[in-house]
Amino acid sequence: RHCTDIICCVIFIVVILGYIALGVVAWVHGDPRKVIYPTDSYGQFCGQRDTLNENKTILFYFNILKCASPVVLINLQCPTTQLCVSKCPDRFATYIDVQASYRYRPDQWNYFRQFCKPGFNNPRKSVAQVLRDEDCPSMIIPSRPFLKRCFPDFSTKNGVLTVANQTTFKDGRGKTRNVTDLREAANGINNVLDARSVGMKIFEDYAISWYWILIGLFIAMMLSLLFLVLLRFTAGVLFWIFIFGVIGIIGYGIWHCYWEYDHLKGIPGSDLTVYDIGFQTDFKVYLQLRQTWLAFMIILCGVEVIIMLMLIFLRNRIRIAIALLKEGSRAIGYIMSTLFYPIVTFLLIAICISYWAVTAVFLATSGEPVYKVMANQTLCKYANLTCDPETFNTTNVTKLCPGAQCTFAFYGGESLYHKYIFIFQLANAFVFLWLVNFAIALGQCTLAGAFASYYWAYRKPADIPLWPLFSSFGRAIRYHTGSLAFGALILAIVQLIRVILEYLDHKLKGTQNSFTRFLLCCLKCCFWCLEKFLKFINRNAYIMIAIYGKNFCTSAKEAFFLLMRNVVRVAVLDKVTDFLLFLGKILVAGGVGVLAFFFFTQRIPVFAQEVPMLNYYWVPLLTVIIGSYLVAHGFFSVYAMCVDTLFLCFCEDLERNDGSTAKPYFMSASLHRILGKKKLSPKKA
Repeated sequence: RHCTDIICCVIFIVVILGYIALGVVAWVHGDPRKVIYPTDSYGQFCGQRDTLNENKTILFYFNILKCASPVVLINLQCPTTQLCVSKCPDRFATYIDVQASYRYRPDQWNYFRQFCKPGFNNPRKSVAQVLRDEDCPSMIIPSRPFLKRCFPDFSTKNGVLTVANQTTFKDGRGKTRNVTDLREAANGINNVLDARSVGMKIFEDYAISWYWILIGLFIAMMLSLLFLVLLRFTAGVLFWIFIFGVIGIIGYGIWHCYWEYDHLKGIPGSDLTVYDIGFQTDFKVYLQLRQTWLAFMIILCGVEVIIMLMLIFLRNRIRIAIALLKEGSRAIGYIMSTLFYPIVTFLLIAICISYWAVTAVFLATSGEPVYKVMANQTLCKYANLTCDPETFNTTNVTKLCPGAQCTFAFYGGESLYHKYIFIFQLANAFVFLWLVNFAIALGQCTLAGAFASYYWAYRKPADIPLWPLFSSFGRAIRYHTGSLAFGALILAIVQLIRVILEYLDHKLKGTQNSFTRFLLCCLKCCFWCLEKFLKFINRNAYIMIAIYGKNFCTSAKEAFFLLMRNVVRVAVLDKVTDFLLFLGKILVAGGVGVLAFFFFTQRIPVFAQEVPMLNYYWVPLLTVIIGSYLVAHGFFSVYAMCVDTLFLCFCEDLERNDGSTAKPYFMSASLHRILGKKKLSPKKA
């Protein structure tokens, strides 16, 4: 063994040090409070400790009617003064009425002025000047906090939209408005915050159901471990049970969909289509439609037919793959520690994701408050230009653009650091992809080295080295960090290009240029195929690195040509094995998913009282299903790596040895019989 791809190793270490430096710089300049707290028109945080706004946690809009402007969707800022308040208004009132009665009803003035600019207490100032300078809002309406912002307290009475049981209100400028105007204004902001609303409800569901989610994932882990233990002894029987189990689960799904479809027959509204009701945040609405269950049933029937056809045409190859899995299960039986290595990979990836996310947030919140002119007039030439709130009222902007305000827009700056924030974000994403791919490569090379030590042991298990997994991990880190980093770098570059293409596709989605859309679609398809191909090559290159200790390019070339010389065996054994393992993942995820469905829909009488009250029962259900699949994938990936390694070792064994006494095969007798050799030379005692 000797160190491989040293230059790439050095570059990799330098990049990691630079990544740490980038994180430190971002942490120095960034402020995550800019994401956590709402920000008023002065760039101050609502609810921030040790400030004047410590007890003012809610954002109040002076004139929420202006939030119906398209500016809200363009700049994500409502073109009106925004103030931090301790509570939302609970009554209708206008500044004109309050000013007229402040002498004999000072309590009304004292209540109203808490929604004025801090320090303003001059009820004698003319109404025109107050509204011009936006010292106070022209009106307040009963509101309640939503996502730490004051929104009108809407309710429905006899099918009519009301606010505090009123259908009209005074806007403080001499007009009587309908509350539907408030709804349109609130929708202007809600279009931006709807996703946050759903996110908050999902967060609440996680907060009260996390315990049961963990139980579901624990059950998935135990089922996966049980599957792996039983696979060593009853691979054939167990896999056929799993295959028919998947068929049975899908069959039950088809029957359940048909039952729901038939049960909804004749119920008013059930014959509506998904197109008729549009997008709904309450997904239970879709389950009341016959069309939804019909679509589910058709999809499940198609999946069932595909699985049945594959089983019919691949039955002989499946038997061969099962025999190879038995050999793999025997190898894992001797090296049981490999089952828990995916936990190491998971922890490394979790660290990478956490560091990337924190750095991205700090980079995004770097900079000082930037203020821009917000004007209702579309012809105002100063609109969206930067301004200084301290001197704004002394400029000519307010005269040329009546009603214009100098309001907080975003955080930024003019320094060299702030000019390259976008470049830093790209670098953050690129190094993140590189590190994640390196963690995966390290896991693959480590497992390959452990299983290769099993295969090339002449007398099994006597010649298997002590602690093969730890020895393989040490070799990968000590000698092959550069090679693993090289393979991860190539894959990270392709993945970054794919991310950029997805970003461009999102930005150009509304374009009418058909050629541009076609070209972008072709590029996305090509780079997707390239990424899949590189993953396949890298995986086998890491196996060759673990076996022979050569550099990445040499290992990749030798692995590729070795596989090409055995392409039929690759298709028959490797891919059928992947398919069978995928069926195992589906069975684990499907079984736990069905159990979770019955639990969260209160269909298990024993646990009916234990089920938490949820906004969306599908939130923990999908989490359990996806989490169970990932848990099963983590354990089954060890088997997949084992089979790939044994297969590559077998191909190499056939080419280097001939079964003679001088060059005996290293494969086991059972694997030798499975893959076509009639006679195995006796091994020395």
